Amino acid sequence: MNLIKMDTDDIKNQVLVRLGASTTLAYYTDTILTNWFTLAHKWATSYKKWPYTEGKESTTYASSSEEYAYPEGWRPDSIRLLQVGGKRHQKLNFEDYQIFREEQSSSKDRVFTDYMNRYFINPNTDASGTITVWGQYQPTWDITDEDFKTVFSNIDEDGNEAIINRMLSYAMEREKKGQESVNFLQKGQLLLDAMWKRIQDEKFGYQGKDRGMWKDFDVLGGDYNDNTNNPLRW
Repeated sequence: MNLIKMDTDDIKNQVLVRLGASTTLAYYTDTILTNWFTLAHKWATSYKKWPYTEGKESTTYASSSEEYAYPEGWRPDSIRLLQVGGKRHQKLNFEDYQIFREEQSSSKDRVFTDYMNRYFINPNTDASGTITVWGQYQPTWDITDEDFKTVFSNIDEDGNEAIINRMLSYAMEREKKGQESVNFLQKGQLLLDAMWKRIQDEKFGYQGKDRGMWKDFDVLGGDYNDNTNNPLRW
């Protein structure tokens, strides 16, 4: 079986083959397999911030508003880059952003933060136009669509293999085979970890442009500090 081209029905059938079972037995009904697939799919797709689940959304900016709702279906705290009217805003952690707004309430620095499924943009900037955000969405699927392909399909077969192993771990749990359930779970995790390492190895060669290695935001001074030469940094 070519795992990289698998759809939902193929994955469920592969689980049955490895169990040596069929849906004609009440112990492994299609409803049970669908539920296992739903759980395993969510587990695998949320295991890491996969590049295949990156998204981009836009909405209208209002200078009178500071708080905005995350795009529907996006993972909380996942916005990596935000622009307003094409102008990039620097992301601060939530606590530093609150200190910044308290200590420099009239500052026009282009900064933002996020907290769970909300994000906050300094309303005092000179930016206007459209908010564009880049972040991570949580893949979903329609349980009635047997031809649905996962985010791993056509990209990396190990992702679908990990889903199969997670489903097999549910099957072993149902059969009261605790250690076998753990073994299948760990095998799935190892597959996903190996996928992530390959992705990180490929990204290692990426180079930034005109940016130092380390920069901190000074919430009191309102600027970014290059700490590369600070001996206390290390």
